[in-house]
Amino acid sequence: MPDDEWDGELADLYPAVVDPTHGRVDHIMAIHSLNPTGLAAHDALYRSAMAGTKTLRKVERELIALVVSLENHCHY
Repeated sequence: MPDDEWDGELADLYPAVVDPTHGRVDHIMAIHSLNPTGLAAHDALYRSAMAGTKTLRKVERELIALVVSLENHCHY
C-alpha cells in the first residue's frame, strides 16, 4: 500500500511502522497492511524481540538480526 493511502485503523498504526529516517514503510509491513490486526501483531513481535530481553544488549540483538537476514538472503 502506498505510504499516502494509510487511513482509518491503518493510519493509527502508520507512525509505529514508518522508518523515521527514510520516511518509508518496509515491504513486509506494507504487505501486512492488508490485515491491520496482523500488522499490529507483527510490529509487537518485532519490538519485543528487539527490546524485550535484558540478557542481550541492543547491538547484540541487531547483529543476530543481521546474521539471520543474511542467511535468509533478505536485503534489509
